[in-house]
Parts: sequence; C-alpha cells; structure tokens
Amino acid sequence: MARKGLSREMALRIGLAARALPGIEAKQLLEVLTDALEMPLTRSKLEGLSLEQLKCAGILAGADQASLIQAMKFLLGEEGVSPLFAQPVPYSEGDMPGSIRVAVASNGGDAFNGHFASCQGFLIYQLSADEMRLIDVRLTDGAADAEDKTAWLVQLIADCHVLYVVSVGGPAAAKVIKAGIHPIKDAAGGVAGETLLRLQQVLAGTPPPWLAKILGVTPEQRVRFNLEAEA
Repeated sequence: MARKGLSREMALRIGLAARALPGIEAKQLLEVLTDALEMPLTRSKLEGLSLEQLKCAGILAGADQASLIQAMKFLLGEEGVSPLFAQPVPYSEGDMPGSIRVAVASNGGDAFNGHFASCQGFLIYQLSADEMRLIDVRLTDGAADAEDKTAWLVQLIADCHVLYVVSVGGPAAAKVIKAGIHPIKDAAGGVAGETLLRLQQVLAGTPPPWLAKILGVTPEQRVRFNLEAEA
C-alpha cells in the first residue's frame, strides 16, 4: 500500500527517481521530499523544488548534478513513467488444470524489466501447456514500510511457483528458493508474454526435473516421458 497522501503514480515516480540516485532508496527520497514540500506531494509542488534544495539534503549531498537532473525528470513525469500495468483477466482456482503460477518483475505495462528488490510490481500469470493468462498485478508499494523488505516481497508472491527477474541478490534469491519459488534471472528482460512463451513450450515438451516436480510428475513418469521423447 502507498503511504497516506501519496498517489500510486507519485509512488512510482519516486521509485524511479530513487533509482537514478546511486545508493538512495525510495523511502529515503520520500522523506527528503516530505521534509521539503509536505504531503500530499503534487506535480505543482515538485515544480517549485530546485536542484539545490535536493542537493542540500544530507543523504543527497554527494549526488552528482546529472543524477539529480535525471531524478527530477522522473519526479515530474517527463521521462520513464508508465504507471499503468496490463489488465488482468478473470480466473478461478482450477480453471487451468496442469498449470503453474508465475510472477514476473515489472515496472509497468506488460514489460519484464524489474529487479526483485526495486520493481514496481509483479505480473502474475497462470500458465499451462496451451494457455497463458494474466490473473493479477501485485504492486510493491508496501515494501518500503516493511521491517524486512525481502520477506515482504517473497510473501507477496508466495503462491507462485516460478519468479522471473532481471536481477536478484544472493540473499534474496535464497529466501525466494526457501519459499518454494524457483527464480529465473534474465538480464535481457523483454515482454512478459514472449518470455513466458518459451516456458510454455517447455511445459508442452519434456519438462526438466524442477518443473516436473512442480507439476506433480513422479520420477517414474519423467523416465517414461524421456524414453518417449527419445523414441
């Protein structure tokens, strides 16, 4: 959930702006902006904020001019802001027999372009060998207020079997795996649907042991499938 008085779009702008400032988290930037402008934050208030005011904030004192300018562009919505995600479609448990649930780290639209710790949300897909359905979009607004950010994010996608991320740190990946979620890192990113199409093709063929386990395929069945594939 976003902080009281902070719109979803503004939360996204602040998240993107923070990423333009090395070593600064969205929560820290929000505190700087709140101290300088007070809530609620609006575009008109931000337009009255100077780069010097930002630079005078203790945690931003070491930021270079180029990074500050880029951060301001994000804050004002002049660049890189895409607050709208693809729209999910209705789904009821059991609609897609033999399917798995996949979380895709995203920063908007139907893009697969998110880092685990800083993405704006997760696109949640239900995926079978012959069908793909976006069933939910889960925003990560509340992570900034969590005592354990990584644990909060893992819990957000706890019902998923697979996680696609552009990047994820070692300790975070360990927590994801411990939760029974299989992380797949692809630095190239892309369009979520196109990325999942490759996984869907694997589902339709002979899935590897980790995926077969998720699907509930026994070792004996895997051997049979392998023999059939070789034949």
